[in-house]
Amino acid sequence: MIDKFNNWVINHFFITTLIVLAVVGLTATNLPNIKFDSDYRIFFSEDNPQLQAFEALQGNYTKNDSVMFVVAPKDGNAFSAKTLSLVEDLTEQAWKLPYSQRVDSITNYQHTEAEDDDLIVEDLVSNAPAKTSEELNAAQQVALNEPSLVKRLIAEDSRVTAVNVTVEIPGINNTKELPVVIDAARNLRQQFLEKYDDVDIYLTGRVINNYAFKEASLFDLSHIVPLAFLIAMLCISAYMFAASGSLITMVSGTIATLAVIITSILFAQGIAIGSGIHMSPPAANAPTMILTLAIADSIHILVTFFHHMRLGEDKKTAIRESLRINHQPVFLTSITTLVGFLSLNFSDAPPFRDLGNIVAIGVFGAWLFSITLLPALMMMLPVKVKKAHEENVGWTGRLADGLIKHYRKVLTASIVAILSCGAFLPANELNDVWSEYFHESMPQRQASDFTRTNLTGLNNISYAIESGEVGGISEPAYLTQLDKITKWFRQQPEVIHVNTFTDVIKRLNKNMHGDDPEWYSLPDNRELAAQYLLLYEMSLPFGLDLNNQINVDKSATRLTVTVKNLSTNQLLDLQSRANSWLSENAEGVTIGEGSSSDVMFAHIGYRNVRTMLEGTFLALLLISAMLAVSLRSFRYGLISLLPNLLPAFVAFGLWGMFVGRVGLGLSVVAGMTLGIVVDYSVHFLSKFLRAKRESGLSTEDAIRYAFSTVGVALFVTTIILFANFSVLALSDFGLNSQMGLLTAVTIVVALLIDFFFLPPLLLFLNSKGHLGQKIGQKRQTDNKAQQNSQASTTPIIEDPATAPLAK
Repeated sequence: MIDKFNNWVINHFFITTLIVLAVVGLTATNLPNIKFDSDYRIFFSEDNPQLQAFEALQGNYTKNDSVMFVVAPKDGNAFSAKTLSLVEDLTEQAWKLPYSQRVDSITNYQHTEAEDDDLIVEDLVSNAPAKTSEELNAAQQVALNEPSLVKRLIAEDSRVTAVNVTVEIPGINNTKELPVVIDAARNLRQQFLEKYDDVDIYLTGRVINNYAFKEASLFDLSHIVPLAFLIAMLCISAYMFAASGSLITMVSGTIATLAVIITSILFAQGIAIGSGIHMSPPAANAPTMILTLAIADSIHILVTFFHHMRLGEDKKTAIRESLRINHQPVFLTSITTLVGFLSLNFSDAPPFRDLGNIVAIGVFGAWLFSITLLPALMMMLPVKVKKAHEENVGWTGRLADGLIKHYRKVLTASIVAILSCGAFLPANELNDVWSEYFHESMPQRQASDFTRTNLTGLNNISYAIESGEVGGISEPAYLTQLDKITKWFRQQPEVIHVNTFTDVIKRLNKNMHGDDPEWYSLPDNRELAAQYLLLYEMSLPFGLDLNNQINVDKSATRLTVTVKNLSTNQLLDLQSRANSWLSENAEGVTIGEGSSSDVMFAHIGYRNVRTMLEGTFLALLLISAMLAVSLRSFRYGLISLLPNLLPAFVAFGLWGMFVGRVGLGLSVVAGMTLGIVVDYSVHFLSKFLRAKRESGLSTEDAIRYAFSTVGVALFVTTIILFANFSVLALSDFGLNSQMGLLTAVTIVVALLIDFFFLPPLLLFLNSKGHLGQKIGQKRQTDNKAQQNSQASTTPIIEDPATAPLAK
C-alpha cells in the first residue's frame, strides 16, 4: 500500500503538487480572518476561580481598567502653575477619550471644606495660571496630606503626578475597540508633548499594558518569524551544498524544503483560524516552531535521497527508495512530536493550548507534505549529486570508535554530569513577575518601570468588604472594622497605597466639625455617617462619584491595596498573610476573596505546573508505548525512557544553576520538548536494532552503524532546531523568550545524551555477564535464524543516509 502510494506520487508529481497547493490554498483562505487577542484575560479559562472572583468584583464596582498619563516636569515641581495648567488641560481632554468613564487628577480632586454650616465640594485646583504661589502651596499641602492622592496621583516629593482615565471597553470586539483607545491616548500624549516641551509624559495603565500583548505578537510575526526563516534557509542551503556538492541541487533542495515549510505553516494557521483560534503572544510563535520541525522531516528524506544518488542510482529510483526507507520513521517521529505538543492542552492557560494545537496541526502537515510535495518537487526540479563509490565514515565513525573503546569511562562521566546538573533542579523556584513579561525596550515597559519607581505601583489586590445589610457601610461597627483592616494593610512592607472608604468618611466628619483636625475620625452615629455621605454624593460632579468604592445598595465597599512590583511568591505570601489575619481579626463583616489580574497570574503559574505535569506524564506513556511497539521490544522501550526524560531533567537543572526562576512560559517546556527529543532516540535505537536483528552485527558494530547512518543527520537537525528556537529568545514577550531559550538548551542536551550516554549505556547493558547480554544473545540467535526470511521485509524503522548493510 505504501509503495503504491509512493509510486503514484513519483509518477504523477505534477498532479500531486496541484492537489497539495489546492488543499493548502483552501485552508489559507481563512488567513484574512486572523484576530489578535489584546487582553490579559486570554491567559485564563472561563472556569478559572480567580478570574470568576475578579469578574464578580468588577461587576459590582467601576472597573479598574485604566489609561494613566504620568506627568514628570523637568523642573521637578508638579505644583508649579505651568505644570498644573497642563494637568488641568490634560484632565479636560482625557474625558474625550473613547469609552472613558472617569478621570482623576490632582486638579479635579474633589476637595471638601466647611463654610459655616455648608459643605463646599470643588476642584482642588482650577485656572492654575491665575493662582498665586500661596494658593498653589496650599493646594500642594492638601494633596500631600490626603491619603487617597499621595502615592497614587502625586508622588511624596511632588516631582511626578498622574492623570488616570478609567475606561470601560464594551468587549464586543476588542480587536477594534482597544486600538481606538490606544491610538487616541497616544495622539493625546503626543499633542501635549509638542505643546509643553518642559515635561515628560509616560503612558501606562492596565489598558496600555493589555495592548502590549498584541504588539508583542506583531513584533514576533514581523521580526522573529522572518529571522527564523533566514537562519533556516542559510542552514538548509549550506547542508544541501555539502551533501550534494552541487549549486543546482542546493537551490532546488532549498526551494523544495521551503515549499514544505510554507505549506505546513499556511495549512496549520488556516485551520487554526477557521476553528476560531485567536492569535496571542504564545501562539504567534507557532510558525517558527512549525518551520523548525518541518525542516527535520525534509532533511531525513533528502539525506537518504542524496545517498542513493551518490551510489549511482537515477533520481526516480533514489527518491522512491528514500520514501520507502523513511516513510515509517518519519511518521513515527511526527506522531510522537504531535503527541508532545498536544500535551499542552493540559495547560490551564488557553494561549498555550492554542500553541500546542497549531503546532500539532503543522507537524501533521509537515509529515504529509514531506512525503507528497517534497518528492514531487524534487522530481520536477533539476538535481545533480556527485557520485562516490565509498562513503567516508568521517567524524561519526571516529566518535563511535572512541565511545566503544572507553564506554565505561564515558558512561560514568555522563552519569556524573547528568546528576550534577540535575542536582540544581530544586534550585528552581516557581516565581513569576508578570509585569516583566515585556522586554525593557518596549515603551509600555519603560513607562511602567518609571511609574513604579517615581509615583505608584501598578499591581493591586481588591477586597469586597460586605456589611450584610443595605446601607450597612454607614454602621459605626462596620466602619471601625474597615478602618482596622486598612491600618493593617498600610503596615505591610509590600504595600504602597490603600484606597478605602474610611478616608472619605473621616474627611467628611472633620469638614462637618469646622475642619477641626481633632475630628478626623469615624463618626459614631450611623444616621450621621449616612447624612454625610448623602450630602457629599449630591455635591459630586458627573463621573466623579463613589461607584469605584461603594456598591449600588451601599451594603459593601471595595478596598484596593496597591503593592510594589511583587513576584508570584511575594504576592501569594501577602495574600496568605492577609487571609489569615482577616479570618482571625475581622469581625462582623464578610470579606470576599482578594482578587485582581495580579492575583490571577500568581495562581495560574502553580496551577499550570500541576496540569502540565499530568499532561507530560500521559504523553510520556503514549510515546513510550508507541516506541515499544515500533521497536518491537519492551526492553528497549523502557531504555528509551532515559534519553527522552533526561534532557529536560538536565536542562531544568542548568536553568536552576544559572537562573533559578521558573514562570508560566517554562511550565510547558517539558511536555513540548518531549515530542521533539524523542526523535533522536527513535532514529538511533532503530538503526542500532536493525543492525543487530537483520544483519546479526555485534553491539559495537551496531553502534558504529547507527552513528554512520544518523549521526550527521541528527547533528544537522540539532543545529537547525537550536538556531531557530534560540531566535525566540529575541522576542519582546518574556514568556516566549524564556521558553525558546530553555527549549534550545534542552535540544542540545538531548543530542549530547544520545551521543554520549545512550551508546555507552547500550554497551553496558549488552556487556558480557550482564543479564541484558544473555537476553540479547538469545534474540540475536533467533534473528540470525530468520535473517533470510527478513531480508525481503521492509525495515521496521529506517532513516537518513542508510546504506545496505552488506556494503
